[in-house]
Amino acid sequence: MHLHRTADQNAMTGVDESGNEIRIALPEIAGGNATGFRPMQLMILGFGGCTAADVLSILKKQRQEVEGLSLDIQAERLQQPLPNPWGKIHIVYTIKGRVERQKAENAVSRSLEKYCSASETLRLAGATITSEVVLDDEEEERE
Repeated sequence: MHLHRTADQNAMTGVDESGNEIRIALPEIAGGNATGFRPMQLMILGFGGCTAADVLSILKKQRQEVEGLSLDIQAERLQQPLPNPWGKIHIVYTIKGRVERQKAENAVSRSLEKYCSASETLRLAGATITSEVVLDDEEEERE
């Protein structure tokens, strides 16, 4: 992987081995204008992508018909002198389709506790991760 400052000097561009690029915001104190994702936001989004891939894979193997998946992640950093690592993370998985609740909860649990390297990295750094599952069809029934 490679990281370099953008031509406009306002951000960094990350490039992976396949040539995919992402813009990473630089704070104003570092000469940027805070446009783009901040590094700590990317960490949480990476965690979300990691666990989403696990959950989809597990549910597919269980022959569940997933039509959609969205994750809402609320993350709080520790209030301490720098550095300020993530302290609490709560993730809500909203799953649309014909999916059994027990299988969905099991898939989330297996991802967070066994398969997702990002969640384990955050946990080893001291973060507490909690989760909940919302089945989209249950949400419609409540209305």
